[in-house]
This record gives sequence, structure tokens and C-alpha cells, in this order.
Amino acid sequence: MMPQRSLTIDTDKTTRTTYVLGTQLTVNVNRCAPPLAKSFSVKCTPNVYYKVTPQASGRSAVPYPLTTNSILIVTMDTVSETANDSKLSVRYYGEKTESLGDAVLHLTAVEISLDVDADRDGVIEKNNPNKGSWKWGPKGHGAILLVNCDSETKYSKKVDSEVEEISKVSEYQLLNLFLKDYMIVVGRGKLTQEVPYLGGKSELELFAEGLRFPDKDFDGLITINLSLTEPSAKGFPESPVFTDRVVFHISPWIMTPNTLKPVEVYVCSTKDNTTFLNSIENLVDRCGYKLKICYEYMNRGDRWIQDEIEFGYIDSPHHRFPVVLDSPRDGDLQEFPYNSILGPDFGYVTRYALNEKVTSLDSFGNLEVSPPVTVNGKNYPLGRIIIGVAFPTATRGRNMTKVVQDFLWAQKVQEPIALYSDWLVVGHVDEFMTFVPAPDRKKFRLLLASPDAGYKIFKSLEKQGYGKEKMFPGLPEAITVNEIVNDTKLQAGNRYVQNCIDWNRDVLKKELGLEEEDIIDLPILFKMIEEKSGTRAVAYYPDMVNMIVLGDQLGIPKPFGPQVNGKCALETEVSSLLEPLGLKCNFIDDFAPYHKLLGEIHCGSNVRREPSPFKWWNVEL
Repeated sequence: MMPQRSLTIDTDKTTRTTYVLGTQLTVNVNRCAPPLAKSFSVKCTPNVYYKVTPQASGRSAVPYPLTTNSILIVTMDTVSETANDSKLSVRYYGEKTESLGDAVLHLTAVEISLDVDADRDGVIEKNNPNKGSWKWGPKGHGAILLVNCDSETKYSKKVDSEVEEISKVSEYQLLNLFLKDYMIVVGRGKLTQEVPYLGGKSELELFAEGLRFPDKDFDGLITINLSLTEPSAKGFPESPVFTDRVVFHISPWIMTPNTLKPVEVYVCSTKDNTTFLNSIENLVDRCGYKLKICYEYMNRGDRWIQDEIEFGYIDSPHHRFPVVLDSPRDGDLQEFPYNSILGPDFGYVTRYALNEKVTSLDSFGNLEVSPPVTVNGKNYPLGRIIIGVAFPTATRGRNMTKVVQDFLWAQKVQEPIALYSDWLVVGHVDEFMTFVPAPDRKKFRLLLASPDAGYKIFKSLEKQGYGKEKMFPGLPEAITVNEIVNDTKLQAGNRYVQNCIDWNRDVLKKELGLEEEDIIDLPILFKMIEEKSGTRAVAYYPDMVNMIVLGDQLGIPKPFGPQVNGKCALETEVSSLLEPLGLKCNFIDDFAPYHKLLGEIHCGSNVRREPSPFKWWNVEL
């Protein structure tokens, strides 16, 4: 149905108005009729069309009978060449068809619309009927806008949305609208602006840039309104003639799971990790991916690159690019993502914990994402974000800062799951879980650290007569299988750890729709450490679940387990669990530069992956 606009005409003076192509002017001809008027006729120039409703029954000749609800519907199909170049007049008649007066209307036809890519095919279409609203899903509609969070500046490193020539982001600013030469139309605190009408079939091309990601106080929806007004009587405000609007949804920040193809691997170079670095270089080279090394002048001795950043991306039908999320951890690596990653078509976003205490749980080893899952009939085609927090009923304990949690929840398309991770000294979910690709079932497996699986191996070795074989052979920490099995304090600590992991196991099964066949338990023991805030756990030997996943190649911390027939019993067990899935286990020595500092391979590396082929706007919320 064409948009309609009611208009009043007058027999005492000429009415002048602007007509917008694609609309209808509706004139109640009875409202302005002279007293005693009984009928009326209409005359117009050739480019003006009209229809009278209701039509008189059994009568087609003019003049038309005048009733209380006689409506004249006026349309045009051509833009005016000059102002007031089209005309329409209504003549009123009395009882004997004598003329009682004329109401004259002068029309100036213009073509105005606000258009976007509402059907999400990468092409802006004319007057899409759904352009003024947003709907999720494959049958949805509504335009998409990217946050301008990369940097094209040559001489100073700034996110584009902070460059003064384009805009200056304020706390509440959501969008800039500008012309091709970067003249701001809306932005910098300016909510309205007059724009020129070019006339004819000319188009005014406007460019929009998003300035903020969805967050707790912003649902990601932005509305742009266009209004056409015309002068009223002198001393009075202008009156509205036409309005149009379009709605955009800002692209959320999206994480990529281990099942997506790697693009680049990031790792730090430190004075004590040369052997480890060589092993990572060899693995990455063998896999055919790019390796980005953060050298000491930039990392300043901070090797935990997983904790500092998380890679994701933003996407639209016309463009997409990677965006790095910088954690509020802000260790000695804090300048690296902004100075070394931010650039053309590589965005940056962070969240500042201004009024909250930042803890280890704010490091992004505590931020993971599952592969795509379906849970009780609900699809999560981009997976679900996973974070670690304090135990749900705890009155004390560490938590990921609210500002980061609010940001993650506000992205909507990867609904977060909160696990209990505060039982760990470091407190990261990557210390007890990860995902690997698989050829069957859900196309992945969840790997969980399992003290039960660990003790099963050690007790089996003892029973088979390998009790005197040593854990950590050749290292100062060497200890026999018998000593491990008979350490009651170690056993008690691992029962507690297994209980904590089992709690998370049940949460993950419920929230990811998993069955036991989708989970693989890796044999990992933990030890307890007394801290001022309580007793917490760390991995007893290199934590094999804390691995790097590069397609079908896994970089796994070398566990230094007891030797059986010249092979590490722990490596043999893990290989037997994972290699049937088509995965290759590469055990890498990270003992001195990472494990002894309470981290492993995943903590000391990071992977940027290809975006998901699934389009986030097709998620059904």
C-alpha cells in the first residue's frame, strides 16, 4: 500500500505543496466545500492523476456528488522540472450546478527515499518495504552496519572511528553519517542535519559508520530518519510532508571455535623459550599456516598471548574483517594488540574495568567458544561462548569483570555459558577443557581433564609392575609411579578437582546438548596450592588439555610420563584416544618456560581463524 498524506485545500486561496513520488495525497473535498455545495468536478494538468472515492453507484458522469466522505486521491509519476509546475483544481456546484468556487492546488513533485540493503544481499534496493525494521533469521530483513574499528591512518595509530577528520567517539555516540568527502551529516553530537535535494534522478550517497558494539546499554539497533517539511504560515514552524526511516543492526563481535581453519598463529619470543618456539615454528610450518612472532621488545617478557587477546570478526553482506578483543588484563603485552595488530581491515575493541577489580579470570584463557551445537531444538550455528566464574553460590571468590561479561552477552549470537573455574589458581577454563574436530557425531569432541583417567593409568602401571618407573624422568622433579599412587594428600586433592570438573561436565552437557560419547577424558592430575584466599589447584604435570588445535594437527604439552617400552605411557594413552578421530598428536616440551610458570601451550599461543560461513543475521533468536 502506498504511503498516504492528508491534505486540505481552500477555495479562498491557492494551496501549494510538495508531492513525493510513490505516495498518495488524500483530499477530503467536503471539508473545504462552500456552503450549499452539492457536487464537484476536477481538472488537472497531464502529469497529475486522481481518483474519487466512493464512486457514485450507477453514475460515471461529472460533476461528482458531494458526500460527507468524498475523498480525492492524487498521484504523480514524474519529478517536476520547476516549482509548482503541476496543477489540480476542484470546482464546487450548488443545487442547479451553478459554480460556487474553485479550490486550486499547485504541486511540485520530488523523488525522495532513504534506501539501504534491507534484504542483505549486498545491494541497496529502492524502497524495500522492510527497510524500517529488523528481523532475525533466514527469512528476516534489515540492514547491517559494521563498527569502524580498524585503522587506515598512516601517520598515527588510531581506530578510524576516533580519527578527528571523521568523528570523535563520545560515550553515547552510536553512529556517524557522512558524505563521500567525510563531511559529517549526523555525528559529533549532532543528531539532525539538513541535506540538499539534488532534484531529478540524482542520488545523494550517504555513508554510515558504527561507533559502538552492542553492549549492556545498547541493543545494536540504530534508526535513521529522513523528514521532508515545507513552510507553513509566517511565524509558524514548518509542517511535515514526508518521512522515511531505515534500521541498521550493528554487527556483533563473533568468536571462532577450534573447528574453523587457522589463518595465523601468534606466539611470543622470550629469552628462555627458544626450544619451545622452534617446535611451534616447525609445527605451524608443517601445517602450512602463517606464524606471527611477538618479540621481546614488544612483549617485554610477557609470554601469555592467549590471556591478552581473543580473535574474532565482524561481518556484513558487503564486507567483513577480523577484530581483536583486548582483555582488561593489561599485562606487559597490553600495547601489542593496538600497536601491532590494529590496521587496515583489522579491527580492535576493548573494555575497561574502571570500577571493578581485574583478576586472573579476566584473562582470555578464560574465554572460549564451542563449535556449532543444537540444544533441545535450539540452534547455535556460531557456537556458544564459554567463560569461567566463581561458584554460583559463593559469597567470595574471583569473577570475570561485569563489563566484559556484559559485552559478551550483548553480542547475542553466541549466548555465553558460565562454568566454575575459580577452583584453579590461575582460574581459566582452558586448563580443564578444549574442543577438537571430529569426523562424526557433532563434528567435534569435548576434551576434559580427568584425574580419574589419570589415576586409572598410574594404578594400571603399578599393577603391571611399572611402579618404580618415574614421572618426569631425567628431571629434578622425578617421582615414581608408586609414590604418586600412594600419596593420599594428592589423591584427596584430585577427588576435589574431579568433583569440580564433573560439575562443569554436567553444565556443558546440558548447555551444549552433549552426550557422554561426545566427551573424551584426558588423564591429567592436579596438585593443591595454599594461597591467602584459600586452597586452589594447578596441573601436577603438563596439562595436555591446554593444547593448540591446528586443523587435524594438535600441539600438546609433553607430559613427561612414565616410560613403558621406551614410550611415555601418558602420550600413548592420549594418542590412542585422539588419533582414531584423524588427529595427529604432536607433543611439545613446554615444561620450563610455561608449565613451571602455571601455563601451557594454549596459554602461550593464539590462533586467528577463518570466519564461519554461517551469517550471524540468520541466527533465529
